Amino acid sequence: MAQERTQRRLAAILAADVAGYGRLMEQDETATLTSLKQRRQEILQPLVAEHHGRIVKVMGDGVLVEFGSAVNAVACAVELQKRMEAANDRLAADRRISLRIGINLGDVVVEGGDLYGDGVVIAVRLQAMPAPGGICISGSVHEQVGNKMPLAFEDAGLCEVKNIAKPVRVYRIGPLRPDSAETRSLLLPSKPSIAILPFTNISADADQEFFVDGLTEDLITEVSKVPGLFVIARHSSFAFKNKSIDVRRVAQELGVRYILEGSARRVTGRIRINAQLIDAREGGGHLWAERFDRDLADVFAVQDEVTSKIVEALVGRLKAEGIPERRKPTNLEAYDLFLRGRALLLQSPQAVAETRLMFERAIALDPEFAEAHRWLALSLSTAWMYYGHAKEPNNRLAFEAVQKALALDPSDGGTRGTHAILLKHDSRWSEAEAEFAVALKLDPNNADTWAELSELRMSSGRPTEALAHIQKALRLNPYPPGWYYWALGQAQYLDRQYEQAVITLCREETYRTSSRRTLAASLAQLGKLDEARREAEMFMVSNPHFTIRQWIELIPFRDEAARQHFVDGYRKAGLPE
Repeated sequence: MAQERTQRRLAAILAADVAGYGRLMEQDETATLTSLKQRRQEILQPLVAEHHGRIVKVMGDGVLVEFGSAVNAVACAVELQKRMEAANDRLAADRRISLRIGINLGDVVVEGGDLYGDGVVIAVRLQAMPAPGGICISGSVHEQVGNKMPLAFEDAGLCEVKNIAKPVRVYRIGPLRPDSAETRSLLLPSKPSIAILPFTNISADADQEFFVDGLTEDLITEVSKVPGLFVIARHSSFAFKNKSIDVRRVAQELGVRYILEGSARRVTGRIRINAQLIDAREGGGHLWAERFDRDLADVFAVQDEVTSKIVEALVGRLKAEGIPERRKPTNLEAYDLFLRGRALLLQSPQAVAETRLMFERAIALDPEFAEAHRWLALSLSTAWMYYGHAKEPNNRLAFEAVQKALALDPSDGGTRGTHAILLKHDSRWSEAEAEFAVALKLDPNNADTWAELSELRMSSGRPTEALAHIQKALRLNPYPPGWYYWALGQAQYLDRQYEQAVITLCREETYRTSSRRTLAASLAQLGKLDEARREAEMFMVSNPHFTIRQWIELIPFRDEAARQHFVDGYRKAGLPE
């Protein structure tokens, strides 16, 4: 029998899959499969034919499509995402079907009607990179499309691709919907507003990345203390790390007028920093730019100088002179250990244990390093609050550490905020209220403190105030960690905004966390008991020892009616007593 000849050809490959497919199937398998079939027939197949493509295969929640032209592939992908979003408009947030799409132009192997080879592998890997509703393309596709289409392309840099020898240049196609999170145009605050972007590490040693990130984070912390400024939080600024950016677009996404960007190099006992302050509204004009070349021991003086120049440029010299002086470390090895620990803290249970050792070693080298004591308190409290470690002696040791930090530097807003969190979890309500007030007076731009204060208001049965505080936190931190959405969802639940709570808690950032129990309670209060019980079952898979009684004992509430409202939702959702 003659063997079928293997052929090769250049092709543009589009790979797509359904974001959150497992969740959709868990909720309603029949409805999901019916909806997917309908969208293939009414949206995908006509679009592929219109753009001269060929559906190679359909794989459950995914599809592989071949095009002879990269331009056709991208045009099809863009229109596909638009039509998918239009089809979602009438659906509840937790039932929407959104695609992730990856496109690559490369050599493929043709066997029968199927395709194989690196060209396909790269497309499939790219498919996993964008947010739901997004599109990622390879550099080879970008070269072909260029400016043939009215699209914005964001350079995501070189990315390692599994089973591919060389890194692949990746681009994200700009937002397709004018009201999407990526293109939202936030109103400028009444105060001068600024985002400090991650400085670029230009050291030959890539291991110095943690030092340069720490330098940026400390700058954000210092500038945020100025009451006359509006300062974007670290988490949102670092969302743009290692990306080729247009400062005007970044300023629009973060809702600020000014951008600080720069680079740093640490080498042979010296620190070299370049920084520039840009007015993004006025065509990207520079307000100032400066280069610093100092002994490494002067790094904190450089931080102070940059901070003063920013404040002086935006709100005047008097404000710059009024910045409270922080308690600086005196030992650079201790500072290095501190920066490494701070960067690791929330990455994993193992990381929490490592960070405790790093902070303790930093303190041993520099006993009066106030921030190291504060972050040791955070490490100890995180271990028992979020990672299942015993409350004692961790809680007692955390209080001891934060009180030492307060004794060393009582004017640090971050330390006051940490103390307030510990007091809140210890049900010392009046003390927590007072400490939150001091923390926000010292550091009015601290988004995490506003978010934690929201949780205090929620546990006090004051959902309107809780919503106002978490919205303030989200404005300061537009690209927040997932727990912000849990705090928002809890406040919405307590305010009886169950539909909104479901939308919030179905967000990818928080969905597969312990916030799922609040999602289950919200669905139960809406009378969607089957969906609520499915979510409760999935919550129990990750939290097999959860009981309502244990939760009551562990989670402090100032207002008993607020606690009972959560208990009511948990019971309706079928969570165990």
